[in-house]
Amino acid sequence: MKIKLVVVGKLKEKYLKDGIAEYVKRMGTMLPLEIIELADEKIPDNASEKEAEALKKREGDKILSRIQTGDKLAILAIQGKLMSSGELADFVKKAEVYGTGNLVFVIGGSLGLSDEVYKRSDLQISFGRMTLPHQLMRLVLVEQIYRAQMINRGSAYHK
Repeated sequence: MKIKLVVVGKLKEKYLKDGIAEYVKRMGTMLPLEIIELADEKIPDNASEKEAEALKKREGDKILSRIQTGDKLAILAIQGKLMSSGELADFVKKAEVYGTGNLVFVIGGSLGLSDEVYKRSDLQISFGRMTLPHQLMRLVLVEQIYRAQMINRGSAYHK
């Protein structure tokens, strides 16, 4: 099994790239992490609700094209389930032990995720009610995935 992170938008800030690269490197001996960046749809100024939904659907189709049958899908959604690091570790462990595919985490674009992605998801995770920049959220999620693996291996990192 592999852990995949499917994200909409390109990472721009060097300090975020460096932080993510460090955690990816640390995970090299555990469950490997693959990051798949998808191009975001350009949102015209004053886009109508119908146009925004069409853009969100196109991004959703790109996301779903990267999900395989048997993959366990966890999406980040502000209205999702609040979880502790331990609960996330349990989710990762169960996917590792009982899964038939990969464990895929998704961070959508600025418009959010399409209904189709929500319907396909196995878990919706919230990191709180605050809005965080998607690029920063990517670093936070990668750190939490690393932390989950360390918890599952009995490491002192979590303490």
